[in-house]
Amino acid sequence: MGDVQFNYFPPQLQKTDQEQSEMSRNLCPHSIDGKSESSILELEAAESLLKEVCGRGLMEHGCPHYRRRCCIRAPCCNEIFGCHHCHNEAKNNINVDQKLSHDIPRHQVEQVICLLCGTEQEVHQNCINCGVCMGKYFCEVCKLYDDDTSKKQYHCDGCGICRIGGREKFFHCYKCGCCYSILLKDSHPCVEGAMHHDCPICFEFLFESRNDVTVLPCGHTIHQKCLEEMREHYQYSCPLCSKSVCDMSKVWEKFDVEIEATPMPEPYQNRMVQILCNDCGKKSEVKYHVVAQKCPNCKSYNTRQTRG
Repeated sequence: MGDVQFNYFPPQLQKTDQEQSEMSRNLCPHSIDGKSESSILELEAAESLLKEVCGRGLMEHGCPHYRRRCCIRAPCCNEIFGCHHCHNEAKNNINVDQKLSHDIPRHQVEQVICLLCGTEQEVHQNCINCGVCMGKYFCEVCKLYDDDTSKKQYHCDGCGICRIGGREKFFHCYKCGCCYSILLKDSHPCVEGAMHHDCPICFEFLFESRNDVTVLPCGHTIHQKCLEEMREHYQYSCPLCSKSVCDMSKVWEKFDVEIEATPMPEPYQNRMVQILCNDCGKKSEVKYHVVAQKCPNCKSYNTRQTRG
């Protein structure tokens, strides 16, 4: 029998999990990083797909008032409309029986219909069926959807509705009950419920109007466009209280010149009348003139004859 040789291997010490993990990393230094990189790529792909799904039809759908990808079911009449403005215009039309005329309780809207897949569902920003974002701006309180975020929409808790123009540019006056430009914060005259009435020119309800509203020096409110039309027709006093809507001092100077150049006939030269000034509210007794009567208190010609 030949010599038998045994190869001797010394016993190996059992390695800990940490040591094995470190050895694995040393042997395959790119394995874990590669896995992380793969996960990141998968996540980015998923996010890209989600954005693509949510963004379908952006700015391509809507009504005359909003760009949006859904319409609403009115809780009051169970009919479908593009938005609450569409409802109010349809149901308050002069051709509609006045007994059936009504406004939508916008905060009570519970059902919307996706314009891409037609699925009717509860109020959500994203469609539960096709996943599309039905409004880039979404207010769950007002049930408002709008894809055109250039309006800088924001929800005002004081008003209880959404406004446009950017929250940082407006403040809510709790006495007037509405939002005003931040430029008017310390200068506007407060009139209780100033916006909770119709425009005195076009009779549209100002509080929910989508058109620009301005505050007159007297504190009353009016559409900016309606005020401009007033000026085009040489109307410079508030339709509600008759106070001047702008600085009229230059005009009053012209009145002075006109009255000086137009003496009254002798029988009327000493005739006295009582007047009320629309601008300062003072009552006075002054000489009558056919052109106008001047308030001795504030020098305004925006007056009315009360007696004489």
